[in-house]
Amino acid sequence: MDDETLKKYAYVNISSYRSKALKSLKNQIMTPTKIAKETGIRKNHISKVLKELKNEGVAECVNEDAYRGRLYRLTKEGEEIVDMLD
Repeated sequence: MDDETLKKYAYVNISSYRSKALKSLKNQIMTPTKIAKETGIRKNHISKVLKELKNEGVAECVNEDAYRGRLYRLTKEGEEIVDMLD
C-alpha cells in the first residue's frame, strides 16, 4: 500500500462518522438517507461526510446530476481502506 492510501486511511479512521459511512458502503450502492438510517448518523451530517469522502477519492456519486436519490459507492481505493478498517 502506498503512502497516499495510508494518509487517506488515517483521515477516514480518525472520524467515526467517516469510518461508519465508508463501512456502510461496502459491497453496495446506497443513498444518503439509507446510510443515515444504517449508521444512526443524522442525514445532514451524512451529506457532509459523503462530500468529504468524495473529495478524498474514496467514494463516488453515481448520478451526480440528480437532485434527489443520489447513489454513492466506494472507489477501488475506498474498498482497500474499508478492508483495513475491518
